[in-house]
Amino acid sequence: MLIHGTFENAFNNWNELSPKLRNEGYCVFAVNQGAPRGAVIKGRNHIPHSAAEVARFVDQVLKATGAKKVDLVGHSQGGGVLPRWYLKFNGGAAKVHHLVGISPSNHGTTMVGLATLAKTIGLLGWVGELGGQALPDQVVGSDVHRRLDQGGDTMPGVTYTTIVTRYDEVVTPYTNQYLTAGPGAKVRNILLQNVCRLDLTDHIGSSYDPIVHQLVLNALDPARTAHPGCYPVPPVIS
Repeated sequence: MLIHGTFENAFNNWNELSPKLRNEGYCVFAVNQGAPRGAVIKGRNHIPHSAAEVARFVDQVLKATGAKKVDLVGHSQGGGVLPRWYLKFNGGAAKVHHLVGISPSNHGTTMVGLATLAKTIGLLGWVGELGGQALPDQVVGSDVHRRLDQGGDTMPGVTYTTIVTRYDEVVTPYTNQYLTAGPGAKVRNILLQNVCRLDLTDHIGSSYDPIVHQLVLNALDPARTAHPGCYPVPPVIS
């Protein structure tokens, strides 16, 4: 199951990875969350509200497929704080085998200092009114992050993979994307440039990066691991 990020939707986030997963034999579902029905720009709502949407969608997928658990693959908000909230507070840990986060907003962002500045001068509320509550929810030290991170990063029985680029300009510092395994959980943190130093992909481009796609496939099925290759991948925003 695919979960898009902030200001994205199921199509523009996943129109390349989704068919690749399908071609590998996966049954693929993608949720649209975080905005009213019909809105193109999604992933804007208060994180706990969006997590409840994800919870309902997972239940629909399990009912439709007869599966006992799903694997989640998400980008940005959809690979970090949102599914982690679902796992911890919406009963998701019993229904998820593996969470793969591409450029995940696991521990919030400073937005290269801009978010910290906005918080300091009291503008985060205005940011939330203008762009949606999901934005201040993902700032370092937000109420959502404080509650979510209390007691550790992970849930027992769930495997986590983070795929992180050093050149992320949205979730900063990029090391905030890493997770630490707690009891009963497994975590693998992958820095993309340790896999291929020629890969310069940024936050926006990471869900379209073919090297990232192979790393996702490797995470989902370790028995069929393939080398992702190494070749230049430019950033979307340079």
